[in-house]
Amino acid sequence: MADDARETMKKFWEEHSHDATLEEMMLDSSAKLLSSEEKPEIIALLPSLDGLNVLELGAGIGRYTGHLAKLASHVTAVDFMQKFIEKNREDNGHRDNITFLQADVTSLELPNQSFDFIFSNWLLMYLTDAELVALGQKLLGWLKPGGYLFYRESCFYQSGDSERTFNPTVYRTPAQYNHLMTSVTSLSGSDGFEIVMAKSVQTYIKIKKNQNQVCWLLQMVPRVPDAHQGYGTFQQFLDNQQYSRRGILRYEKIFGEGFVSTGGLETTKEFISKLNLLPGQRVIDVGCGIGGGDFYMAKMYGAEVLGMDLSSNMVEIAMERAIEEKTPLVQFEIGDATKRIFPDASFDVVYSRDTILHITDKPALFKRFFSWLKPGGKLLITDYCCGPRPLSPVFQEYVRQRGYTLYTTQEYGQFLENVGFVNVDAQDRTKQFVDILNIELRRTQEIKEEFIKSFSEEDYNYIITGWKEKLHRCSLGDQRWGLFYAEKPQDTIL
Repeated sequence: MADDARETMKKFWEEHSHDATLEEMMLDSSAKLLSSEEKPEIIALLPSLDGLNVLELGAGIGRYTGHLAKLASHVTAVDFMQKFIEKNREDNGHRDNITFLQADVTSLELPNQSFDFIFSNWLLMYLTDAELVALGQKLLGWLKPGGYLFYRESCFYQSGDSERTFNPTVYRTPAQYNHLMTSVTSLSGSDGFEIVMAKSVQTYIKIKKNQNQVCWLLQMVPRVPDAHQGYGTFQQFLDNQQYSRRGILRYEKIFGEGFVSTGGLETTKEFISKLNLLPGQRVIDVGCGIGGGDFYMAKMYGAEVLGMDLSSNMVEIAMERAIEEKTPLVQFEIGDATKRIFPDASFDVVYSRDTILHITDKPALFKRFFSWLKPGGKLLITDYCCGPRPLSPVFQEYVRQRGYTLYTTQEYGQFLENVGFVNVDAQDRTKQFVDILNIELRRTQEIKEEFIKSFSEEDYNYIITGWKEKLHRCSLGDQRWGLFYAEKPQDTIL
């Protein structure tokens, strides 16, 4: 079966590599335009490659090989087709830090821990699921600890307009790639991949109105038994527990269309008004959920918004809504805010709603926010907090089960000041939180039959019980809700 798949792929690429042109390799008549706009976008998403040993899989005719070689210490460029390798060598062979290798990745053997970074462009979609999992295990062997994997694939359906007598390409969904690549572990089981970033390639949205070109940046990390309550990664924990697709839509039923955080649209309007947003300002929404606040900022203020969330389920729903909303000012990506790299002074605003409770090292995260902001940039966060210690055993168990790390509003504000933020305003908004919880509880009870019809009686009871427990924790003084506003000094030296 595997041999048949490889033979089919070989025939497909023999059909599309006669002249080893850019149009053939990209399977698109607009290849030159797409490539000229796409290359700088893709290169900008990569971590620093200075001094690194890079493996490029599916290198093709080398449209990325030369750029990678400019940045890295050495590049090993691998491709399935000899004609593509020959063209790559013709164009980039003058560089003495490139090794060219014709090979099928499914049978490729390389020394363990020999690469810092692996780059793959349009390769995994030409592998079966079994081949992909087997390759993923090899990649974990070839990478050094902490190394990165970047890959880009066509999802859902064909993107290029080249005629094809047959097409054996596997058009997976982003969710399938997320699952396959984060489930694979090294031979010893001690290492695996975590998603740092996954997003649509903006060039294809701009030129072809195609959101289905998706790229990922993954990092190899140790698998720590029981670190995520039985799940391999924190993302898997989120997507299978609190933020399953059903769980997300269940929350949306309570908070209102597009929202999964306290107060829905009403609190969104109130808090965003504090930012005095201007058209064209860039906002990053950390923990964007399903995008309601992002669409609001774009439509009402003309802001350009990047919504980022670690939950792949959240981002998939947000991207579905983006197609309906037709708001080009809003982009979404799966991203880990503790690892995601942006150039200094990339954003005018950092915005986050009820998300940072999941982050253990908040001071380190706030340092990242500070660097992402332009001088004079603004930060606005709402988040779960805790009351004065000691906290009740019941509350401590709740926090443990959810994987939260909570601080008092005063501690939270002090973290922001210590990083360098000024005009820090740390407010305890627990009374507002309680008022909203009561409103949401009553509203849910009023639509009981509708809610059960859309979900189930078990889901209804889960929400009612959960909201009552929140109110009880607040009455004990354990659970608090904070609103935090801060600014980066205007005179910050970049």
